[in-house]
Amino acid sequence: MTKRNRPGYDQNSTKGTVKNTKEKRQGDKPAGKSKAPVAIAAEVLAQVLQGRTLTQALEMAAPNPSIRGAVLDMAYGSLRYKGTLQALLVQLLKNPLDDQFVHALLLAALYQLAYTDEAAYAVVDNAVNVAPRHLKGLVNAVLRNFLRRQEELLEASRQTVEGRFNFPSWWVEKLQVAYPDHWESILLASQLHPPMTLRVNCRKNSPEEYLAELEAEGKHARNTGESALTLDRPVGVEKLPGFAGGRVSVQDAGAQWAARLLDVHAGMRVLDACAAPGGKTGHLLELADAVVLALDVDEARLDRVKQNLARLGLSAQLECGDAANSEGWWSGRPFDRILADVPCSASGVVRRNPDIKWLRRPNDIAKFAKQQSAIMDALWQMLAPGGKFLYATCSIFPEENLQQVESFIGRHEDATRLPLPPELGGGQLLPDENHDGFFYALLQRV
Repeated sequence: MTKRNRPGYDQNSTKGTVKNTKEKRQGDKPAGKSKAPVAIAAEVLAQVLQGRTLTQALEMAAPNPSIRGAVLDMAYGSLRYKGTLQALLVQLLKNPLDDQFVHALLLAALYQLAYTDEAAYAVVDNAVNVAPRHLKGLVNAVLRNFLRRQEELLEASRQTVEGRFNFPSWWVEKLQVAYPDHWESILLASQLHPPMTLRVNCRKNSPEEYLAELEAEGKHARNTGESALTLDRPVGVEKLPGFAGGRVSVQDAGAQWAARLLDVHAGMRVLDACAAPGGKTGHLLELADAVVLALDVDEARLDRVKQNLARLGLSAQLECGDAANSEGWWSGRPFDRILADVPCSASGVVRRNPDIKWLRRPNDIAKFAKQQSAIMDALWQMLAPGGKFLYATCSIFPEENLQQVESFIGRHEDATRLPLPPELGGGQLLPDENHDGFFYALLQRV
């Protein structure tokens, strides 16, 4: 098995300096114009290690199209395997590095040496070339030492929890408590390359028709849901038949349950709270001619909802507002259906966003839970009697999911929990080869 075919190798990531964490060096040219890919990737990684999200760091670095793929691979791969890579550095360095850029540079270079088929001599030369003059010797020595002792060092790096699983130890411990029989498979699945799944627009074509069209073009896929087709190999959206015309959207198979569970019918008033980027909004409107209000607290993200709906040829009322505070955006008229896809730890989608597992802190979970409770309590008052309320997260932590719902029902005597399809069990979808991790609870106001 080649390094590129190892589980978790993210060859087709599309997500999104960092100035050196010391000070920007004099003479540096704008990122993306003349810098080597490894230099930009190291700047991005250094920013993430300081607390910035990967998307933000990539937007700031703005690598030009000719090298963007290489930068993305190094950034995503280094964060995906950061536990192992950091354990390697502990063995290879006598003392921790003060220079955050060089620290990140070594992580990126070690990722290439351990997990890709890049030529070793080229990886070492490229890293040495972009290192500060006084640290070129150190970078060269560290990387060549790794090449001499690779198997020994990799084996030793996997003796720690973080080095073995590439997750923070507190995260592993939480999963061991929550899922004593499945925690290890959850961690392993969370490192796999994320599947690329399509949602076929039932207004414009059937899944069977679209699957046949894909197959005719040599793009093999399998059915993973009512309207879900998962590609064997990811492709750019511009290569998908009819994407620009709204025949299909990219949406994880697990996320496609939301619109179906809400049971929306024509003419119903529907609130999609926390709607951005609009995937679920579009799906709701594909399924029924409902009157949908798409709400989000972020104006810029709300613009993405508008763009997605325009591509699909659908329309909704868009409002910028806080789901936990109805003032300024709610007319007072109750909704027949409410989708509360609330802010959460995103612990179920870390393979798409590998920075999340390193940026989260243990006390963040309680903060999210408090915010979720406030949103649920506020939105419940807007639901009509007999109406349905779908609580959704992309988390796998019980504090944000089952415990949250049980606490809510305890506070609201007029809330009852409705059964879900057998495929969803108790509502917790754990990440696997077909979908990410999600939680759903369907409530009705009685």
